[in-house]
Amino acid sequence: MRLHGLDIARFLAFCGMVLVNFRIAAQVTPGNDFASVLTNSLEGRASALFVILAGIGLSLGHAKAGKSSKLVLLARAGFLLAIGLVNLLIFEADILHYYALYFLVALPFVSAPDRSLWIAALGAVALGFLGLIFLDYEAHWNWETLAYADFWTLEGFLRHSFFNGWHPVFPWVAFVFFGMWIGRQDLYQKTIQNRLILWGLIAGALGSVPGHLVQDPDLASLLGTASLPPGPFYILTAGGSALVMIGAMLRLGAGLHRLGIAEWLAAPGRMALSLYVAHILLGMGTLEAMGQLDGSLTTEQIFGFSLGFCALSMLLTWIWMLISPHGPLESLMRRCTEIFR
Repeated sequence: MRLHGLDIARFLAFCGMVLVNFRIAAQVTPGNDFASVLTNSLEGRASALFVILAGIGLSLGHAKAGKSSKLVLLARAGFLLAIGLVNLLIFEADILHYYALYFLVALPFVSAPDRSLWIAALGAVALGFLGLIFLDYEAHWNWETLAYADFWTLEGFLRHSFFNGWHPVFPWVAFVFFGMWIGRQDLYQKTIQNRLILWGLIAGALGSVPGHLVQDPDLASLLGTASLPPGPFYILTAGGSALVMIGAMLRLGAGLHRLGIAEWLAAPGRMALSLYVAHILLGMGTLEAMGQLDGSLTTEQIFGFSLGFCALSMLLTWIWMLISPHGPLESLMRRCTEIFR
């Protein structure tokens, strides 16, 4: 029996990323209105939820694939790296090539005991934090335009991918390890679902405290909960919010299934890869064709456009499912990795 709650959480994570990415692409300055406040709260949180769900998928996939799971994971990493690098030519905040790197780092830990996953997660956070202290986080960045110089050089690629990019491997791969641990739990049990919600609330509350206890701006940035730079307490609070969402969707999944609407929300979550690329090519492409990527839109307008695209994505998913049970990119990735199964 498939856990609809995970697919629903993945679709909601996609919707959150659409809200954030469309506003960034349209160069809209946030205000104090509801749309801005909601979108601000999703920055770095929706994508963290996405990555944790990927970690859960690794554990669930390993349980099904057995000995071939590592080869399948390696093939998926190669596939995601290829389309991610192509996507980078269009959208500089691409996350797909990061997924490939996360999977490569996580590969040796697929069969590791739970304790090793926790050690690996803490190690990733520690490496990221040490990098913020001893390295120049602002190297290559133009914060006014959010442009990153010299990415296509070896030094620029490594620095951006592992240290100061949008979703650097260190510390972001900690989300994958955390998700792998969650995926090993009995997620059908309501007790586990309730614990995820409780642990998430506690993590969010604890992680938000340190940044408010210091006055120095630089120290406050290191100890804060913003995703840029990704300090340890960002990892804690973003992981906490993801836990709450996952636990809540697992709890609500059965009820939504009885109401007959779970599949409507879950199906787009199973096509998240295709929809992610579509929100760049079709969503941002439409905005560009309309000449709306110049900051002329209001926060309400870009918010409405984002919600409309999410609703359209759900509709297109159901139309596509009349043709195939898998999204176009999901089907392509399955074919590319089938030889390793």
